[in-house]
Amino acid sequence: MALAHVGPRLKALRQLRHLTLGEVSLATGISTSTLSRLEHGERRPTLELLLSLSQLYAVPLDHLVGAPAQGDPRIHLRATQVKGRAVIPLTVEPGAAQAWKIILPVGAMAPERRVHDGHEWIYVLSGRVRLVVADEELLLDPGDVATFDTGVAHTFGNGGDTPAELLSIFGRPSERMTLRTSQVRVTAALPGDSE
Repeated sequence: MALAHVGPRLKALRQLRHLTLGEVSLATGISTSTLSRLEHGERRPTLELLLSLSQLYAVPLDHLVGAPAQGDPRIHLRATQVKGRAVIPLTVEPGAAQAWKIILPVGAMAPERRVHDGHEWIYVLSGRVRLVVADEELLLDPGDVATFDTGVAHTFGNGGDTPAELLSIFGRPSERMTLRTSQVRVTAALPGDSE
């Protein structure tokens, strides 16, 4: 039965994200005792509980319950509303980095500044994004990239008069992104170079 494996999956996701039961409780409103019983298989998971945890861990509900593959290899991305923003997870499996496409409606106020372990990278696709990190405020336009330590108080919101879209990649402190490049051979002489 698929539900028999929900508890171990919930515990593994929580530990992968370096969260305590108390932190998950604060974020979801689910009591720590209920969370503990869920993880140990002592409580049957309800749809309401699983939806809250699915959103917090940014994984599809199917992943939590271990639903069998239906034979369709396509990934159907579904947006969820988080503090007035449309958030579409781009990574399906929990792992090193998590990626989202975020759509900020016009007039969307930036939520309160947050501080948490990790590092974030954002790329503006369209519109204008207002980014605040510590005491610095930046307006980012399409094509702009920002990267910052999420251990510093930060927030972002719509900074213009059209909806804004951005890509966000978040990694925890112990997870590092690796950049791999191939060697590039320059075949044309640069101005001022002598042969």
